[in-house]
Amino acid sequence: MFNRLSRICRLSSRRWVLIFFGLVSLCSSARALEDPSGLSELPVGDSPDPISAPYFPDRVHEFIWRNWEAVPAEKLAKILGATVEQITEIAVSMGLPEKPEVPSRMLERGYVGLIRRNWHLLPYDQLLELLEMTPDRLNVMLREEDFLWIKLGRRKPACPPLRYEPPDAMAQNRAAEIRRLVEKEFGEALSNQGEPRFDFVRQLSQPLPEEDLETPTEKTDSFRRIVYSYVAVYGDPLMRPELDPYPDGLLQRIACVGVNGVWLHAVLRDLAPGGETFPEFGEGCETRLANLRELVKRASGYGIRVYLYFNEPRAMPLSFFEGRSEMAGVKEEHLQALCTSHPKVRKWMGDALAFIFREVPDLGGVYVITASENLTNCASHGDWKSCPHCVYRGDSEILAEVVAVIEEGVHRGNPEARVLISDWGWKGHGDAREIIPLLPKAITLMSVSEWNLPIERGGVESLVGEYSISSVGPGPRSLPHWKAAREQGMGTGAEIQFNNTCEIASLPYIPVMDLVAEHCSNLLAAADLDAMLIGWTMGGYPSPNIAVAKRLCQDPAPAVDSVLDSVALERYGPDGAPLARRAWRILSEAYREYPFHISVVYTSPVQMGPANPLYLTKTGYSATMWGLPYDDLKGWRGPYPPEILAQQFEKIAKGWKPGLDLLEEAVSKTPESLRGEARSDLRLAKAAAIHFQSVANQTRFVMSRDQLSEGGSSFSEEEQSRLKEVMRDSLESEMELARELYNLSKEDSRIGFEPSCHYFYLPLDLVEKVINCRWILERIGP
Repeated sequence: MFNRLSRICRLSSRRWVLIFFGLVSLCSSARALEDPSGLSELPVGDSPDPISAPYFPDRVHEFIWRNWEAVPAEKLAKILGATVEQITEIAVSMGLPEKPEVPSRMLERGYVGLIRRNWHLLPYDQLLELLEMTPDRLNVMLREEDFLWIKLGRRKPACPPLRYEPPDAMAQNRAAEIRRLVEKEFGEALSNQGEPRFDFVRQLSQPLPEEDLETPTEKTDSFRRIVYSYVAVYGDPLMRPELDPYPDGLLQRIACVGVNGVWLHAVLRDLAPGGETFPEFGEGCETRLANLRELVKRASGYGIRVYLYFNEPRAMPLSFFEGRSEMAGVKEEHLQALCTSHPKVRKWMGDALAFIFREVPDLGGVYVITASENLTNCASHGDWKSCPHCVYRGDSEILAEVVAVIEEGVHRGNPEARVLISDWGWKGHGDAREIIPLLPKAITLMSVSEWNLPIERGGVESLVGEYSISSVGPGPRSLPHWKAAREQGMGTGAEIQFNNTCEIASLPYIPVMDLVAEHCSNLLAAADLDAMLIGWTMGGYPSPNIAVAKRLCQDPAPAVDSVLDSVALERYGPDGAPLARRAWRILSEAYREYPFHISVVYTSPVQMGPANPLYLTKTGYSATMWGLPYDDLKGWRGPYPPEILAQQFEKIAKGWKPGLDLLEEAVSKTPESLRGEARSDLRLAKAAAIHFQSVANQTRFVMSRDQLSEGGSSFSEEEQSRLKEVMRDSLESEMELARELYNLSKEDSRIGFEPSCHYFYLPLDLVEKVINCRWILERIGP
């Protein structure tokens, strides 16, 4: 077990990191899969003490503040055992508006953010009341919705029940201080109506005017450009058609920027019956398939094909294998693989896929990862030798056999469907060419373009081990894999992102079009591709970045400059376009300084920017993956020394500034009919710069705080004064950034959002950051 964990831990990808954390987390949720029906079965981990915000009068005030613009006051009152009047009185005493704007869709579309902001405030029973969920539903969500339990750190703080008590004089005085500060720093801005959160769903769902529509190109354009929906809700979307993952307006918009494929996460046992072998499979499949047919039909009207994303066969609870021990494969705590060495497992997979593609014959195909975070085949996590049925087989043989079963089943149901197979995770993300000759010829081999690309940032050398826009591929893994696939007569495709990546995913896209164009041009010169998966859960917004990529993928390929000029002209008009082009070039060059590393993109505060609180003393919490950064500088920085990390993010922010100035001038010269989209580009570029500078600020604050704490009296007065000055400068800058980002986020409901993580922050969190920083400044002293 520990040898296996050591091997996995050394791998650099998101999914393999998730595997490691997932194995550890299962130890703390030992009975969660066996009996998820009760409150006591929810995972708790080591259940540490929660972190409270000492700048609030007490936890009740903190709870009301954090949820005031996210949860109706009636529900807050019910949870606390108070009246609406009592709750409102506390809110108003801190300067909050008496009647806040609460998004009506927050519960159904923003529940991940609600969980995150209340993780340190509510025990599970009150959290369930807030979310209107059963323990079973939350348990499934924590385990399966993009590994939320891992994003929360695999530990539930031991929060005592939260109950209303009338504020005492000290609490009232502190609340009044907060109110005065808020009024001074933000004035009437808190009461001004901004764009409601999730308003982008409404905007993207509205049909485009007829004159803006383009003729569908699916029948003539065989090159696949596939994205994920910016408005989809993770989970089981085919059972909730009211939460349409691909409304017509979105399909129109992504078609207009050249997208002709979309993917949808699916679980095989939910879409097809299991026959005599697995009679419990297939419940609700008729409903799901009917909704899938409707989606496929609508998408085809815009020249878009639908692809199902599979990790199969999914592992099952141990109890599933009672009477089926011959099918049990690799075990990971309370999950066990359905061993694909058993012919009945392979037959079910093939029959289920054939069934789906017969029932929905117009499906575009499948996109498959066979070595992902989900335990599937016995080689999916590298431990096949612990399976008695696979011990004498090789991982290449097992993985190739799974691909063959999938390809045969899909093509038995529909010979025209495409089978896109990712090499993600094969051979620990190393050279996996030995697998390729074993694969069926009728597939398209997908590979992340920039993987293993060597980079140097701030004198620190590293390798790219995730999607990256700042590091322009292709890299030394994908090219030989594609060449080997072509030699075998297979199709080839790039997994690549043009809008955003984990480098900064809380914005829908960043205007670094020159980097996008350079990557596309490199690919066209170096590889003969049939497809591009151009968006993981992030990255599917209909943007000018994707429009650039589409135009460069034409045959024959046009000149890069002519494509960039044409997109700029369409977006900014004849007077604004030259300025926009210069701005894109400057932003792209600055972005090359990004200090890329898995630790940085997963755990640093880059997704939250100035919304991440600062702490006067160490919290003791480790940063979580794409969840809660805390103050874990050691976790944030990866191989970069703290000052180098700060310098690199500051280089981007400072290098961004002249580009922002040019973009602002471009917007001023854009025709009024185009100015809305031009302003959108400017807002997002400004928000990105704020995020980058904030990471530099937070790094320097924590570095100086820790040095003061660890050095103590050994430092001279002069050195202590210098460190405190760094902290003060960081705090002052963070307050300024928080105010700027507050105004931008009020204008744009997309800022702070990512489809699988929902809102990393809400505008009110930025007001809290000012309170947070001012409180620390008062304790550092002048």
